Amino acid sequence: MIKSEKGNSLIEVLVALALLGTVSVLFLGGAASSTDARVNVDTRSTAKILAESIIDSVKKMDYDTSYNITIPNGFATFSANLTVDSMANGNIQELTVTVSRFGNQILQLQDYKMNR
Repeated sequence: MIKSEKGNSLIEVLVALALLGTVSVLFLGGAASSTDARVNVDTRSTAKILAESIIDSVKKMDYDTSYNITIPNGFATFSANLTVDSMANGNIQELTVTVSRFGNQILQLQDYKMNR
């Protein structure tokens, strides 16, 4: 009579390792994707803060046809471009701030300024 052996065969161990490897690859791929998404959201949020800061500073300036803007400290890797379009007999301006990072456009924000 053949004794029933206790333990795992080589095939069972290989199948278990293959399953563990597959689960590990899927987990690490998901972790990498979530990290990329978090970085993109953080970059876009920072760009929005910068654009809002620029528009607020322009609104506080005297009404003019063009404005000099400066990038505040803490936004060293970002660049911004302000476009001013006159509307309604020159009493309203459309302000458009385009924020880029490393040459890639991140965000474009528009607002209006009135000559009071």
